[in-house]
Amino acid sequence: MKPLLPYLLSAFFLFTFTDAISQSFTIKGKILDRDSNQALEFANIALLMPNDSSLVTGSISDLDGTFLMNAEKGTYLLRAGFIGYESLIKEIAVGEKNVLNLGDLIIGKDATNLQEVVVEGVSSIFTSDIDKRTYNVENSIVAEGATAAELLGTLPSIQVDEEGGISMRGSGEVLIYINGRPSNLSSSDTDNILSQFPANSIKSVELITNPSSRYDAAGVGGIINIILKKNQDLGFNGQVNASVGTRDKYQAGINLNYRTDKVNYYTAFDFQDRRRYRIAEGRRENFVPGISRYLDEEGDEIENRRGSLFRTGMDYNFTENSVLGVYAQANFGSETEDEITIQRNLNINNELDSVFSRDRFESSDRLNFETGINYTLDLDSSGQRLYTSFSYAFDNRDQSQFTEQSFYNSLNEFVPENSLVQLDESLRESNFAIIQMDYEKSLGDNGKIEAGLKGTFGQWKRDQSFSQGIASDDFLPVPIDTLSDTYTFDEDVYASYMIYRNRINKFGYQIGLRGEYTRTLGLLESSGEEFVNNYFNLFPSVYTTYNLGEEQEISVNYSRRISRPNIWSLSPIYNLRDQLNFSVGNPNLQPELTDSYEIGYMKGWSKYLLNATVYHRYSTNVQTRIITLLDDNITVQSRENANIRKSTGLELVNQIQVTDWFDLALTGNFFYSEIFGDNLGEGFNNSNFSWTMNLLSTMAIPNLFSVQVQGSYRGPIVFPQGEIEPYWGLNIGLRKDILNKKATISLNVSDVFNTQIFRIKTVDSRFVYNRAFNRETRIGTLGFTYRFGGFRDKNGKREGGREDMEDMDF
Repeated sequence: MKPLLPYLLSAFFLFTFTDAISQSFTIKGKILDRDSNQALEFANIALLMPNDSSLVTGSISDLDGTFLMNAEKGTYLLRAGFIGYESLIKEIAVGEKNVLNLGDLIIGKDATNLQEVVVEGVSSIFTSDIDKRTYNVENSIVAEGATAAELLGTLPSIQVDEEGGISMRGSGEVLIYINGRPSNLSSSDTDNILSQFPANSIKSVELITNPSSRYDAAGVGGIINIILKKNQDLGFNGQVNASVGTRDKYQAGINLNYRTDKVNYYTAFDFQDRRRYRIAEGRRENFVPGISRYLDEEGDEIENRRGSLFRTGMDYNFTENSVLGVYAQANFGSETEDEITIQRNLNINNELDSVFSRDRFESSDRLNFETGINYTLDLDSSGQRLYTSFSYAFDNRDQSQFTEQSFYNSLNEFVPENSLVQLDESLRESNFAIIQMDYEKSLGDNGKIEAGLKGTFGQWKRDQSFSQGIASDDFLPVPIDTLSDTYTFDEDVYASYMIYRNRINKFGYQIGLRGEYTRTLGLLESSGEEFVNNYFNLFPSVYTTYNLGEEQEISVNYSRRISRPNIWSLSPIYNLRDQLNFSVGNPNLQPELTDSYEIGYMKGWSKYLLNATVYHRYSTNVQTRIITLLDDNITVQSRENANIRKSTGLELVNQIQVTDWFDLALTGNFFYSEIFGDNLGEGFNNSNFSWTMNLLSTMAIPNLFSVQVQGSYRGPIVFPQGEIEPYWGLNIGLRKDILNKKATISLNVSDVFNTQIFRIKTVDSRFVYNRAFNRETRIGTLGFTYRFGGFRDKNGKREGGREDMEDMDF
């Protein structure tokens, strides 16, 4: 049966398109940040009487910075402001037209007593809104020459582990957006795809810790939205950049933009060639009779990754009220991995039982393509707006793995007849399409209703062909049926939402409800077995704010989220990491549901911004990793649903303007986690207190250079069978403007003390397993950026008053 929710909401759209009758005049505009030219959401706009500054009415800006309010005919003072920003006050006359369009209202950050001697000033590290923080990473010094995955690891509240898993506030299952759209990244492949995006291609990163009903319900840990660079300056302009890193790491890119009054064209190309090593070691103590007491492991790996990213698109303004945007991007490249692994089986006296030596070579080719179109239409002057979009993404990764395994006995003698050669051919492929329509309409002076329909359609395929044979001159691989199969997974999500927001004097609120119907089908080709799981969920959200005074606000929020298992968690095909360690998915894994509660306090002073949040998360059907030791000394890693996870914490975000040239952000997250896995067996409950700390500071030393320092610490993270141990790191970078500020040269070193070693301890009644992974993180990078091009204002004049296009600098 088809779901009824989309049809019901369509009827709702027809109803709400009816205009509201109003006797007052409409005032509209858009609030922008002076430095970044980005829209500011949740900025306060007040209409005041000019004689005594008494409040007539007020509003707050939307996600795109726009605001709308109504007033009677007359002359007023309009005040626009935001925490940490200077207020803008201007006199306006209402009544000459039905709609008074104030256009762009520019407000800047509150920075007093700036000295003219400061040639290289610092910009604010981040801006904080009611439900998100936005980090301006366009000029990040410590991430110069890095990948998107490495850049995320430098930001407060985000942790990236050795396997590329991303967590926020200590919670995994984070949803990754790129330019406001859900990406087709799966959690186990996030690092591979994010590593294809150079940090230099990213303008900003938004952390949405407690998303409202407007957003997809997926991602119990929140949403990370990566905004790629797309210039908006009039005229032709652009930049080129290049960097070189220690031990063969190279990156280069170009970003071009041409904008007229009607259309904005943009295109970019980035190239990476990076070589990286990884050292791994582990020790497992077994308590199972009949097998060796200890297993010692060590491995050395060299990874070579080469890739290119091409992006292009345009935004066309048909009229003042309608904009069409189209874009396309392609990401393609290749990767090789060469790894040697030694595994020693030892008896209870630590004497040698046997040795396995594995020499693995892996090569892969990848292609990721995405295209889309969007259209925005202001339906009338009363605040009706319609937004529609469609996007399609395709991802393909063809991988081949060749392994030679040698066996040595207890005397460390080579036994050729026990040696093996293994061949593993695999294909990973996905198709991902999104169609979306959003509608908004103002109701009264401060009210607004928003609604939307969305369809997300994903198809994933994993194909594996595994064979092995005795190592010899006439080697002939024999297929292994238990390790060869094809698994496909389809997931369609039909969603609709409705939100109402309003403000009564100092009290603001937003109430939303989202419904999502999910249809999934997994198919194992060898047996023809189907795994069907269809379900419907409601996701309410409530946001309230109260203005305690100038630049001081308290908020109380609630939302419900879901984490759906992906193909890598579901696929029942065994993956052979080595002959003693396997991993496999669970096709019967259920989605995880989380209720998230937050109480926040934000206060701004002239030199200091404090954002404090107390939060609590309650999750059921928790997707967790389980390791089982079999009687033949083989461990199998799989996924199961644990009963409950609880997490309660306090996050403190402090932004301090120490001097006019020294800015820092200090973030601390302190939380207590409990996980209850009684349903999985005895000994699967665990709990601990943990914390994360992050320091990000920028010093623009007058007339010399800028210095950026970033340091982080992450405490232990628990799961049912153990914990991930703490680790810390420090990054430092220098930057200097040259060539009359048209160019920049930078130098940075990541993980200065080489301390970012990922350690994990697993405890079970049958074994204790300690592992450590030391991926290359101490990297020195020298970077260069050159900016070029001209600028024309809306009257066709260039900066400085010159009108001749031929004078533009190229």
